[in-house]
Amino acid sequence: MNIRASARIEAMSAFALADLGGHDVPTLAQNESAFPPSPHAIAAGQEAAARSPLYPDPDWTVLRNTLAAAYNVDRDLILCGNGSMDLIACTIRAFAHEGGEVLATSYAYNFAAAATAQAGAIFVKAAETDFVVSIDNMLAAVTPATRVAFLCNPGNPTGTRIANSEILRLRAALRPDILLIVDQAYGEFDEQDPRSIFDLVGEGNTVVLRTLSKAYGLAGARIGWGLFPPPVAAQVRKLQNSNNVTVVSLAMAVAALEDRDYMRLTVTRTAAIRDRFADRLRAAGYNVVPSSTNFVLIRFGDVEAVRLAEQALRQEGIIMRNVGGYGLADCLRATIGPESVMENALRILAALPGRR
Repeated sequence: MNIRASARIEAMSAFALADLGGHDVPTLAQNESAFPPSPHAIAAGQEAAARSPLYPDPDWTVLRNTLAAAYNVDRDLILCGNGSMDLIACTIRAFAHEGGEVLATSYAYNFAAAATAQAGAIFVKAAETDFVVSIDNMLAAVTPATRVAFLCNPGNPTGTRIANSEILRLRAALRPDILLIVDQAYGEFDEQDPRSIFDLVGEGNTVVLRTLSKAYGLAGARIGWGLFPPPVAAQVRKLQNSNNVTVVSLAMAVAALEDRDYMRLTVTRTAAIRDRFADRLRAAGYNVVPSSTNFVLIRFGDVEAVRLAEQALRQEGIIMRNVGGYGLADCLRATIGPESVMENALRILAALPGRR
């Protein structure tokens, strides 16, 4: 018996996560938080575990109310997901159109490309300039087939960001029938006021996505959220699983959002470690791309230098993300972890040849 998937699925590649070597080691590969979540979130999750026999609230009522208060947004515009990946996938599948185009950039978050393939659409990349999104290049790449524009700001895996005014310029210049998705997974690390971007949702053709995985330290709880125009939300919800955020995750998310001072301290501490690490790598001769996230992109002399660096790091139990799949074969992406781990990584890299 020859059971086959559809031709479209068989032609796809599975979304590639970091190679962690199959064992539990300090990893600088997955953009997880260097710090644990708020103690209040941990306590809330432990208490909520006793309610695990019950299905969670499918409408995320308390979480939506808490998000609305924390970010000063309309709770009726909020959808929540099993991580922001859930929301990316469902939104692109709903609006890409088979044979249509999803416009992104050279180094856009690769999961958007995977979701585009699931929709049977075509992923189009506009060139970035020095690892920074170019709105002019995005606009030049728009065609009659463009259905969705996807922009990650700050970007992953580059860590760079553009001014919010540039995103407003993009939205104003796009056709009104093109859905703009602004992925702000690292938004808490960006000092720009998000209000102007949130306000785009009111125009009816923009979605803004966020997550609690990064700044809130809840990657393992899988909680994403976003602002959706109601007609867009109605279609996306058709593709979401019911009860998609667990009882424990809902409780942890609410408690984390109610302790935003802890989140802000996490961001401040992470950024300080990031900047020291990047500055010292530059002093050692490396080209480190400026970052507004919880990671940095490190450029090496060539692919062989990357291989040697990975080998040296793994020998001491440290894993960074190889980003060859993004067309960045001469780079490694280093998540900002605990200061002791970053010091060890710096020591190893500073002793290697292959600096740019």
